Amino acid sequence: MADDKKKLTTRSEDFSAWYNELVLRAELADYSPVRGCMVIRPRGYGIWERMQQQLDMMFKDTGHENAYFPLLIPESFLHKEAQHVEGFAPETAVVTHGGGKKLDEPLIIRPTSETIIYAMYAKWVQSYRDLPILINQWANVVRWEMRTRLFLRTLEFLWQEGHTAHATHDEAEEEARRMLGVYRDFMEGWMAMPVVTGLKTDSERFAGALRTYSCEGMMQDNKALQAGTSHNLGQNFAKAFELKFQTEAGGIDFAWNTSWGVSTRLIGGLVMTHGDDKGLRTPPLLAPIEIVIVPIWKNDEDKGRLRAAAHLIKESLLGWERRVPGRLRVHVDDREGMSCAGFPSAWRSDRATWIRIRRSWSAGTRERSNPSRWLRLASMPPSYYMKFRNRC
Repeated sequence: MADDKKKLTTRSEDFSAWYNELVLRAELADYSPVRGCMVIRPRGYGIWERMQQQLDMMFKDTGHENAYFPLLIPESFLHKEAQHVEGFAPETAVVTHGGGKKLDEPLIIRPTSETIIYAMYAKWVQSYRDLPILINQWANVVRWEMRTRLFLRTLEFLWQEGHTAHATHDEAEEEARRMLGVYRDFMEGWMAMPVVTGLKTDSERFAGALRTYSCEGMMQDNKALQAGTSHNLGQNFAKAFELKFQTEAGGIDFAWNTSWGVSTRLIGGLVMTHGDDKGLRTPPLLAPIEIVIVPIWKNDEDKGRLRAAAHLIKESLLGWERRVPGRLRVHVDDREGMSCAGFPSAWRSDRATWIRIRRSWSAGTRERSNPSRWLRLASMPPSYYMKFRNRC
């Protein structure tokens, strides 16, 4: 656990140390007892949930459906596609025993799901009328990484993986490029993260793919982060798993496949894009909590009145006519025993929160008793708060 009393390492001093300290201090994630794994804490998972919600909507708007496939994959499946097994064999975790007995065939904990998904597609597709198949899966995967960093590279991580089957190469190519555009729109529009999209070199392309496209996020340390990829798999997996169909002309052909995915690495990209030397800054569209209301009282007489006013203001904000009802994500922190140095120490700028309403709580009874005035205060620049006395 990061020492909250120690000053955050600056980006210019050590960017890597700054990132690690910030992720821990912002309570986004923590190290797991299992080497190489992480625990995603509620604030970090709240960001991931909002990413999921928007991406899922974008996938469905482009015609995709969600499904789920097994975590365990027969080892023989991985060996059916030569380039695929060569690329992933060093990273696989293998189950050899179950129920106290040695398994007849070892099972791979999925590093990715192309093999088992296309084996299923081969059962479902007989004719061109069964195409295209447009499926997305939200899941976890395991890749046996040797050097790990929270969110950026861990042994287990959460992601989505889209897998599609098409009748022609051109349809598959259009799909791969379309989903690359969806990722770019999300990263720029929701994460406010600058990205460069393009074609990966042959040495960098996905194992078994015809070509790989990538979204590279531009980080503050002048390095690129591979934030998302989209692959035209050609017919390689279709041939390996007998994914064939009868064409409209009456012949038999193999399907053309794509796969594409982003993971919880996006949270690491968000931290490295927007964090500063004071702590974490989260784009408002992705902040789990947009506004924190912190009542600060001097005595028991004030306490009840200020707590009631805080919750009244929360309800007013949730029903604010300038936003869709319930659109604002508001939290009241009225815990006792917290620091009273301007605002409680639990809501410093290293937390995943967008706005904190704090000093104006001592403005007087007129402001405390008039929630509509607080709605105006919430939209004022920070300098406006200084017009009120801080009696804390």
